[in-house]
Amino acid sequence: MKAKIKETIKCVVWDLDNTIWDGVLLESEEVQLRPNIAEIIKELDSRGILHSIASKNNHDDVMKKLEEFELTEYFLYPEIHWDAKSTSLKNIQKNLNVGMDTILFIDDQQFELDEVKSVHPDVMCMNHTEYTKLLIHPRLQPRFITKDSKFRRQMYLEDIKRNQSEQSFQGPHESFLASLQMKFIISEAKEDDLRRAEELTIRTNQLNSTGITYDYDELNSFRKRDDYKLLVCELTDRYGSYGKIGLALVEITNTTWHVKLLLMSCRVMSRGVGSVLLSYIMQQAKEGGKQLLAEFRRTDRNRMMYATYCFANFKEYLSREDGFIIFEHDLSSIQPYPPFIEVQVLD
Repeated sequence: MKAKIKETIKCVVWDLDNTIWDGVLLESEEVQLRPNIAEIIKELDSRGILHSIASKNNHDDVMKKLEEFELTEYFLYPEIHWDAKSTSLKNIQKNLNVGMDTILFIDDQQFELDEVKSVHPDVMCMNHTEYTKLLIHPRLQPRFITKDSKFRRQMYLEDIKRNQSEQSFQGPHESFLASLQMKFIISEAKEDDLRRAEELTIRTNQLNSTGITYDYDELNSFRKRDDYKLLVCELTDRYGSYGKIGLALVEITNTTWHVKLLLMSCRVMSRGVGSVLLSYIMQQAKEGGKQLLAEFRRTDRNRMMYATYCFANFKEYLSREDGFIIFEHDLSSIQPYPPFIEVQVLD
C-alpha cells in the first residue's frame, strides 16, 4: 500500500496556431500539421489519455480544418473562442470531471501558459517545442493500458450523447434514468480485472474512501486470499458500457465484514448508482450475520465519499491516531437499489 504520488496525465489540452499546426489559421487556410503530431495524438489516445482544445480562434473555421486533417473525433469538449485560456481549461475540467492536476496544457505563447498557471497552479504547462517528447514523458505512460483505457474516449463520446438526450428529455430525472435501461453488474475480481482495478485506485480521487492505491501484485494477493473479497462492478445502458467503474476490498473474519477500500468512478455519479455497491455489501454482511465496518481517511478531495457513508447511515465507530475513521452500520435498515437500475451479481 502506498500514498499517492504525482498522477498520470488524463487529458492533454492543445492550443492550435503554431502548436498543433504551423501558421495562424486566421491569416491563411494553408496551415500544416506539425511533424508527427497526428501520430502522437493517436498514440496517447490509445493509452487512454484524452485530448481537448483551448484556442482563440473562429470555431467553424477550426472544425473545418480539423476535419480536413481527420482529427476532429480525438478532441472532447473543444473550447474555441476568444475568452481567457484559463476559462477554457476550467470548462474542459468540469466537462471531463478530472482533477486540474491531471491536465497538461500545451501552447506556443508564454503569456498563455503563464495566464493558465496563475489561475490553475495545479495544471502542468508545456511549451509547444516540447511536444516531440510527449510519448516518453513519465506522466504520459500509464503502467497498464487496459480495455477501458483504449475505449476511454469512446465512453466519453457516449456520455455526450447521454447528456444531450437528458437535456432534451421531457419529464422527471428518474424517468430519464429509467429510459437508459441501466444494468449494474457486480462480480468478484478475476485476474483479467486487476489492471483496471489498479488503474481505478490510481485515477479515482473524489470517491476513494482512503486515498490509498494498490498495485497489481497487491490486488492479486488479496484476490487469492480466502479472508478477503475483491469486488468489481460495471455499468451499462442502452448507449453502451461505462466500463469497470467501481471497486471494493473487504476483509472477512468470523465476526465482521470490514471494507478496507471502496471507490467509484466520478463519471457515473449523476446516474444515481453511487450507493449500489455499498448496499450490496451491506446485504451480504447482514445475510452472513456479520458486523459491518468500513475504513475512511480524509483526503483533500474525497468529501463526497464521506457523505456517501453518512447518507447510507454509517456511524463513526472509532477514530484512529493514523487519521483513519472506522465507520459501523447496524444493518437494521439498508438502502434498497434504485428502481431504475437492474442489478446483476455474477458468480
